Formats: sequence, C-alpha cells, structure tokens
Amino acid sequence: MKLEDEIKQKKFKDEYEKLVVNILFTGNWMNLLNAKNLKPLGLTLPQYNVLRILRGQHPKPATVNLLIDKMLDKSSNASRIVDKLLKKNLVVRKICKNDRRSVDVLITDKGLELLKQIDGESKKWNQEYKTLNPDEAKKLNFLLDKIRG
Repeated sequence: MKLEDEIKQKKFKDEYEKLVVNILFTGNWMNLLNAKNLKPLGLTLPQYNVLRILRGQHPKPATVNLLIDKMLDKSSNASRIVDKLLKKNLVVRKICKNDRRSVDVLITDKGLELLKQIDGESKKWNQEYKTLNPDEAKKLNFLLDKIRG
C-alpha cells in the first residue's frame, strides 16, 4: 500500500521528506511484525538482538560494552536486557578473567536452542517481504547502505 494511503497524507515537501517518513514508517511496521512474532516466544526485539550478538560471539564471551556497540537500537539498556535474559536462563554472567571489574556475558545452550527455533520460524516470518524479488531486496539493501554513507 502507498505511504500516502497508509498515513493519510497527500503531499510532502519533496521526495526526500517522503523518503524519511517512508523509511521511519516502514521500520516501525517491520518492528511491529517482528515483535508480534517474538512475543509468543517470550522475547522482545532488543532481547533477540542481544541473543543473536552472543551467538555470533559464541563460544567467546561478550562484555556489555561490546553488546552496546553491536546493538541495532543504541538507546536500549543492554545491562537491563542481560538481566532479563539471565532470569530466563538464556545467558550467564561471569567475572572477566582479564579485568575483574568487567563482566562477561555468554549465551547458554537454552539460548542457542531458542535461536535455532527462531531460525526455523523466520523463514515463514520473512514471507511478508517476498513482495520484493531477490534482486530488488539486494538493490534496496544497497540503497539503504548508501543513505548511511
């Protein structure tokens, strides 16, 4: 559906203003879809993001600062997210061997299993985006990267 119809706005100052609104609207739309898919699994988007980062680090640990650097939403409170994942037994914390003031975070087997389950589900979830063919998706990825310079 066209952006103008979705937000009930007929005119924009120019194509750049429309682009910004369109990207923000589409990003929020995608976040809502992903949040809806993750909710039955007991995860939020930031928690899922942290688990994916930790899986990428596995078997090496990650510090909270490393999580912050790699997170999609830089405004998320990584320490609080780790606390919630700890309560769900999806991560563990250990004192860093090299710096006793620092804490290492590791994904648990339960966390890895949950991500494996999500990997299987995500193919179904991504059907929402099949309105683009692979070449169009590649081009859009290129253009979004180009916007960020």
